[in-house]
Amino acid sequence: MGGEVAVAGEATRLLERFGGRCAAVVRVATLPPVIAVGLLRAYPERLWPTLLVVVVAAAWTCGCAWRLSRERARPPVTVDAAVLLAVCLVALWSGAVDGTNTGWLRLLVTFACVTWQWHTPPLAGAVAALVTGGGMLVTIDVAGPDVHAGQIWVLAMAALSRAVWVLVTRAAQRADRMAAEAEEVRRASAVAAAVRDEERELANALHDTAATTLLMVGTGQVRAGTTWLAAQAGRDLARLRSRGGASPAAADLVGLLRDDVDSTHLTVDLDAGEHLVLPFDVASAIAGAAREALNNVRRHAGTDRATVRVHGDARELCVEIVDTGRGFSAEAGPARRGLRESVHGRMNRVGGTATITSSEGTGTTVRLEWRAERG
Repeated sequence: MGGEVAVAGEATRLLERFGGRCAAVVRVATLPPVIAVGLLRAYPERLWPTLLVVVVAAAWTCGCAWRLSRERARPPVTVDAAVLLAVCLVALWSGAVDGTNTGWLRLLVTFACVTWQWHTPPLAGAVAALVTGGGMLVTIDVAGPDVHAGQIWVLAMAALSRAVWVLVTRAAQRADRMAAEAEEVRRASAVAAAVRDEERELANALHDTAATTLLMVGTGQVRAGTTWLAAQAGRDLARLRSRGGASPAAADLVGLLRDDVDSTHLTVDLDAGEHLVLPFDVASAIAGAAREALNNVRRHAGTDRATVRVHGDARELCVEIVDTGRGFSAEAGPARRGLRESVHGRMNRVGGTATITSSEGTGTTVRLEWRAERG
């Protein structure tokens, strides 16, 4: 089984950026005590050499901090370590470090070794800390005072800093893995929902077209010699074949309703304006729901007349499909698949509503309402 390639996630990238910037802040924040200790403990005859070395070290530290704060311009740790080793040698040669004035150098090198662990690879950070910390200890030993355990702690502090940073990095990587898994679950859910919507819409299309036509033939509603059956079957097949292609951004609702009215084999009074352009999914959902309502008039209402009224505009509209047929019990209506999915379902999926008012012997009114989201 092949190894997985780790890809840095958002949490890991943010942590890497934070490590460099935090290192820059810490190194600059330690400069005042470094300068103060170096100058206040220097002998008067060594003040100027000490001042020169301390200023050079501070200037280099500020330059490194500036580059660390810029993610794409970070200085190589090898160069940083080499400069600090040079500072140690120059401090020893110039007398800026002696038996009583080593504290400023310890502070300078210690915080460099500690902060390197926050923005370098483990091996590079470890080697830089070992070489620079060792160089500092040799400098102090040559300067006169014995190297004691407290000074050797610079290496232990660097190791502890790396251990803590490794734990923090692993936590960030774990957060990235959890975020990636959550995103994968979200995508899978979105794909599954899209597939379910497509299957549901295909089932609705079959119900509204070929299944309806076949039902009418099977129940004897189509008389022998009817001339419109072949044309209706052709329209059903054309509508089913048109599914799955790229959808336009918008559609004319009035045009869609007019096409459906012409193919319902009912006498329909269409009360609407010339055009009403809506987002394609909204227009097709409303037109599909209205078409199913007209199909129900033809199949169940016992009348061949209906009225379709369109009120409103592209921000808010209402479509009413009214017939004066036999009606039905409103409590039983939603149980029908055509009403539940082809009418209510379509309107719900585009943020609209469908209200059906009917009672036996008084006809039926289907009210489709939609309002654009505010924003």
